[in-house]
Amino acid sequence: MRILLDECAPRPLKRELADYEIRTVFEMGWSGKKNGELLQLMSQEGFTILLTTDQNLRYQQNLQQAGVAVVVLVASSNRLPDLLPLVADARNVLNTITPGEVIEVGGS
Repeated sequence: MRILLDECAPRPLKRELADYEIRTVFEMGWSGKKNGELLQLMSQEGFTILLTTDQNLRYQQNLQQAGVAVVVLVASSNRLPDLLPLVADARNVLNTITPGEVIEVGGS
């Protein structure tokens, strides 16, 4: 499983998931890419999961066709302190999510 941390999520979040194979959009040189192009690049590079805070992605892209699973972190903001409490639940989802699936973590 290769995970890509979307650029809308804070890069330090990667440290909380260091035991996974995780890279950031910035590290891959994909900053500023539109979602469709990003999903295509992910697939080409063998990424299977996108970790994002973009709650609209599922409505903008055909994720089944892209073959990528998406974990959406839903918090009051995209700031690291607001996202950290979601990491434990996100880990559980990362271990069970399948390609084309979108699972939101947090929010209520």
